[in-house]
Amino acid sequence: MKEKLFYAAMYLRLSRDDAAGGAKDSGGKASVKNESESIVNQRELIKAYIREQADIELYDSYVDDGFSGSNFDRPEFKRMMCDIEAGRVNCVIVKDLSRFGRDYIESGRYIQKTFPALGVRFIALTDCYDSFSADTGAGSIVLPVKNFINDSYCRDISAKVKSGLEVKRRNGECISPFAVYGYKKDEKNKNHLVADEYAAGIVRQIFKWKIAGMAVSAIAEKLNGLGILSPKEYKKSLGLKFNGGFRGAGKCLWGSASVKRILTNEIYLGHLWQGKTQKVNYKVKKIVERPREEWICVENTHEALVTEDDFRIVQNLLKADSRQGPGMEKYGLFAGLLFCGDCREQMVRRVVRYKGTGKVYYICSTKNRGDGCSRHSIEEETLKNIVEDTVKRYANTFLEGKRLLNRARAQGTGNFSEVSVYDRELRRLKAEQDRYHSLCDGLYDDLREGVVTKEEFERLRDGFEKKAAELREAQKKQENLIREMFRKGVLSEGKLKAFQACAELKEIDRHTLSSLVKRIYVYEGRRIEMEYYFVDPYQAMLADSVKQQALSAPRYIFSHE
Repeated sequence: MKEKLFYAAMYLRLSRDDAAGGAKDSGGKASVKNESESIVNQRELIKAYIREQADIELYDSYVDDGFSGSNFDRPEFKRMMCDIEAGRVNCVIVKDLSRFGRDYIESGRYIQKTFPALGVRFIALTDCYDSFSADTGAGSIVLPVKNFINDSYCRDISAKVKSGLEVKRRNGECISPFAVYGYKKDEKNKNHLVADEYAAGIVRQIFKWKIAGMAVSAIAEKLNGLGILSPKEYKKSLGLKFNGGFRGAGKCLWGSASVKRILTNEIYLGHLWQGKTQKVNYKVKKIVERPREEWICVENTHEALVTEDDFRIVQNLLKADSRQGPGMEKYGLFAGLLFCGDCREQMVRRVVRYKGTGKVYYICSTKNRGDGCSRHSIEEETLKNIVEDTVKRYANTFLEGKRLLNRARAQGTGNFSEVSVYDRELRRLKAEQDRYHSLCDGLYDDLREGVVTKEEFERLRDGFEKKAAELREAQKKQENLIREMFRKGVLSEGKLKAFQACAELKEIDRHTLSSLVKRIYVYEGRRIEMEYYFVDPYQAMLADSVKQQALSAPRYIFSHE
């Protein structure tokens, strides 16, 4: 009887993780030469075996070089299975079980169920396993154990890789394969970001346009109109093999989503945010979002492209994205800043024409849609005059803090006694604490004179001391507020110069207004309420003066009759 002839598939595999166990180059990466040698060695070993077998003939080689054994989603393995199902291959030969796969369950399913059902012989040379003789030898017992060990190895490698990446993230090293738009990898240190001058200039311009009042969609249109390459196209133009998660036919253009991603990315403040996503586990490639509190942030790891003030202003403007009105040559002074005082919806710009002239008014958008509320109508010129006058007075008040800043600096930032003198709240807390201490002292006299019993004395004393302790803690918090204010440079020379420029302007421009004012609320009767930035820290120092009483709350109301 003629012996059955087997048509064999020679399956070869080496993953990056497997290669990492071998020799490394000077940069700590697995050597390409080492990886090639491993594949060559597997091939020669299997060829030598086939030459010695009279009943086996090589059909084809299948090489998955650089693919993990933790799953079977590999191109050459899939091609091999297609040949098996088509009847072209009825024998699979590998160097050892780990080359076939490291998933304990899937490897066992293929070797013990799928291959036998298809009449395929499976041979693992160095593990001395041959499915022809496994049922009568020790191989049937050893096979599950070895597959389990291979699976455990894969799990161990995955844990070590994750741990290593976590350390890099916490050390402020950028582990992303590509730098975010506006930056590039440092040639001397691939884990450090440096500014890409061309792209960084585009990022800065995008922030300037948004502060000027442009809508996100308008910024995208302008970038496309100027022929500026989108982040994906720019990376491709640099020769980078960049593949983002956003696919489309043809050339990738700027869109509202890509502009907004830039405007909301805190990396442009010089801080590195990483660990935003993670794989479900080492066997599943699915990526899931991690909650923000689990993200890893390391501050001041690279050059900032925008200031914290500008970034904060843009985040506020994004909450009420504006658009250019019909017939307007430039974006309005109040774009994204003007809201109805009652329903809190944005005000809309309307032009009323009469006998060839036109006046600009702002009205409530809710009323404009017919959904209720009232018009809250105010003429643009009237609103502009009120806001200009109010903002200039606000800036002048802040400038008076410069003398306080200079005095504090002369004494050293560690001495806050001069600052504390100006803090009305701190003085109130201290006076109230002293009053409770005096009440405690008076209790002793009352006890000696028999005015109170011992039980009443102890109860009242405990209450007074508890209240005094609470006030002492409140004082500490107030002092920490002032200390934090100086640590962050709230009264920095840069801000004071900005206030100085504002006070000296004959007409408030868009950038100055959006830099100081967070929101403007319009009520009926042309009464407005303005919400400013930089309020709380200054309030702690400047609320003492009668002239500065308007700064005693986070919003300041000015009426116009």
